Amino acid sequence: MTRVIQQARRLRKASTPHEKRLWWQLRDRKLGGLKFRRQVPIGDRIVDFFCAEAHLAIELDGSGHTRHFTEVSDLDRAMDLHEKGIRIIRFYNRHVDENLEGVLNAILYAADPEKSLWASGPIPGELR
Repeated sequence: MTRVIQQARRLRKASTPHEKRLWWQLRDRKLGGLKFRRQVPIGDRIVDFFCAEAHLAIELDGSGHTRHFTEVSDLDRAMDLHEKGIRIIRFYNRHVDENLEGVLNAILYAADPEKSLWASGPIPGELR
């Protein structure tokens, strides 16, 4: 078993409260019928949540991700995933606490805009 797989297993067992809360909403195809996995190795990277059918990775960040070094590391990770055809969206932990519905809808919009509350369509009162 590789080091990355072992690390992913450790991270699954040591989920943060924010990860647990979001996972409860993503698991078992609860969000738009999409299958998500958690702590998924992609190459030598591990993403918090991943939807293979949408090529979408979701990362939750604590307050430590506002430091310059971490921001550069996050950018490197995003570029690496982008090269693999994977889009990444990030949320701060506080967003999960303060606006879980908004986080879920943003994830759904990124994965499949037609299933989202923000799906494109005529705006009421809009002239055509």
